[in-house]
Amino acid sequence: MTHHRARPLRAADIEQFVRDGFVRLDDAFPLRLAEAARAILWRETGCDPEDPESWTEPVIRLGMHAEQPFREAANAPVLTAALDQLVGPGRWRPMKALGTFPVRFPSPKDPGDAGWHIDVSFGTENPDFLQWRANIDSRGRALLMLFLFSDVGPLDAPTRIRAGSHRDIARRLAPAGEMGLTLGELAATGFEESAHRREVAATGPAGTVYLCHPFLVHAAQPHRGARVRFIAQPPLEPATRLDPAFPVGLAISAALNGID
Repeated sequence: MTHHRARPLRAADIEQFVRDGFVRLDDAFPLRLAEAARAILWRETGCDPEDPESWTEPVIRLGMHAEQPFREAANAPVLTAALDQLVGPGRWRPMKALGTFPVRFPSPKDPGDAGWHIDVSFGTENPDFLQWRANIDSRGRALLMLFLFSDVGPLDAPTRIRAGSHRDIARRLAPAGEMGLTLGELAATGFEESAHRREVAATGPAGTVYLCHPFLVHAAQPHRGARVRFIAQPPLEPATRLDPAFPVGLAISAALNGID
């Protein structure tokens, strides 16, 4: 195993993750897996890849997929080595499937889901998703991940990320303790506390994975391009409480110590 594969994230990448709340991992999984996965997803959409007339909706949401290309992508050695670096070896649960897939089609229609938000992580048994919660320990979620299963350029509805916004959210969650806040409570401010942050588009070739802090504020956007966009947005589930010695926990401590 090469040194690069044993520790795919360099010191500068780790610093960027702590500061900006995300890092882009190139060639995280092989292109052949992206192609095989897209073939499965195309079939499930019921649309014809060759016939844009069949692409009538701006977004089609597909659920979890446990077929072999998805499992292999989720457990690719470069990726799992990076997860160990960010969360800590043995501190996250290996993924047996990937989901959910918001498949975005070129469309002038408003997709209706392009607001700023964080992905909350517990209390999800409540039928009202605005009652789902997040807390300062990020119970139930060690990372948000964006798996690019197709090439995503600036016009292909890349996820919008507010770099550094995980710090704003950590500072909001801290006073709420173990119970944390609901998505409704967090959204009540319109996520204005992170509006000053630099916006980054999660672009890249198929096989790229964005590893994002669970508190990162992000948003979808309408698709202005020509090719259909396939990404997965699975959570990484923690196996233990976040370890403040590793970058995910370290970023929270930094935010609470007023580092910006």
